Amino acid sequence: MLEVSVELLALLILAAFAAGFVDSIAGGGGLIALPVMLMAGASPVEALSTNKLQGAFGAATAAVSYARAGHVNPWSQRWAALLAFFASMAGAMLITRLPTEGVRDILPWLLIAIAVFFALRPGLSDLDRHARVAPLVFTLTAVPAVAFYDGLLGPGTGSFFMLAFVVLAGQGILKATAHTKLLNLASNLGALVFFA
Repeated sequence: MLEVSVELLALLILAAFAAGFVDSIAGGGGLIALPVMLMAGASPVEALSTNKLQGAFGAATAAVSYARAGHVNPWSQRWAALLAFFASMAGAMLITRLPTEGVRDILPWLLIAIAVFFALRPGLSDLDRHARVAPLVFTLTAVPAVAFYDGLLGPGTGSFFMLAFVVLAGQGILKATAHTKLLNLASNLGALVFFA
């Protein structure tokens, strides 16, 4: 258990709110929460598992909202969600076997690289376009790759899912975001089950 001062606790609470707000809009809250938890002295696995718990609540709320609005059909995405669950679990399994100090050294640089990538990415539109890959190929390649990354490290997973849905599956932003939240929920839960 971490020993924290009142100031550090206030910073952690502020970071959690900011991360939740960013996650609710576009995803990427882990880019805020993880560095603060690492600064507070949490191990990489503790920080990642805490981020998964926080992310699961946000993704669940968003997934339910999108499903109720008719933007995603959870039943039609059940196999992709199941694959995301187990791929993320495999990523979580791997992160617990990597040397803690190595992960602690690499994680800040990875977070910076991901933040730069998303700051420089081109604008995306809400128009559906032609899919570059068949739905089955997308489900068997992009979904487990992004979900494995989510279990392994996680920051930016929602944005990676959304980019995959837009670029590879040809979906517009709204539809891509709705599908992203469902799969991000599944991948958060997969990692959480392993970390528990």
